[in-house]
Amino acid sequence: MLLRQGDHRGLSADRQLAWSLAAVAGAVNAAGFYAAGLYSSHMTGTLSIMADHLALGDAAGVGVALAIVITFIVGAAVSTLLINAGHRRERHTIYAYNILMEAALLAGLGAADLWLHELRGPALVIGLSFLMGSQNAVVTRISNARVRTTHVTGMVTDIGIELGNLLDDLYHRHTLARSSPTIEKLKTHVPTVAAFFAGGVLGVMGYALSGALMFLFLAVILAGFAVPSLLTERRAGI
Repeated sequence: MLLRQGDHRGLSADRQLAWSLAAVAGAVNAAGFYAAGLYSSHMTGTLSIMADHLALGDAAGVGVALAIVITFIVGAAVSTLLINAGHRRERHTIYAYNILMEAALLAGLGAADLWLHELRGPALVIGLSFLMGSQNAVVTRISNARVRTTHVTGMVTDIGIELGNLLDDLYHRHTLARSSPTIEKLKTHVPTVAAFFAGGVLGVMGYALSGALMFLFLAVILAGFAVPSLLTERRAGI
């Protein structure tokens, strides 16, 4: 199953998890920017924004950016605490519960977005930042840090590195076996980045057409990732 941890996880499971959740993260991040002009998972950019506002003496801007960073950290910390508690109780579906929690909170943010007014933008992005921090922690733990889904800078860097390695192998006419690990990494990272991009396009289009209902739709998708694992656990009587 996708929401299982360990070195026994196959490359195919890591890829499916990365591509699926990267698409959701891309949609959340891009829709949040469309709605409020702020990113919910781009901590590098957010820290730069905070520095800009601080240098310009904009206390309100500093506060919003700081809140985004803090809630991202808190989201990752909360997921880590839940995962650790699940491991102590030998609950192997703790990752599914985390994703289900994310789905419920995303649905709640979608509902809140329908009635928030002046504070709608910042409150929405801060809430989404908590969810992105949570998701990133879950995926990092479940894949043993082999994949990420809420930001792509590292993956884009890896793509450049692996392309450089591949070109070097081709130039020196190394065997295909030598280049195979490089090709496998590219097969993981390139579609993950593409999924994040595609999710962003669809997220903005969805939010432009349906507003907060788009977040409710994404919540259903996330719940769809978690429910099969939970049903399997229930049938097994774990």
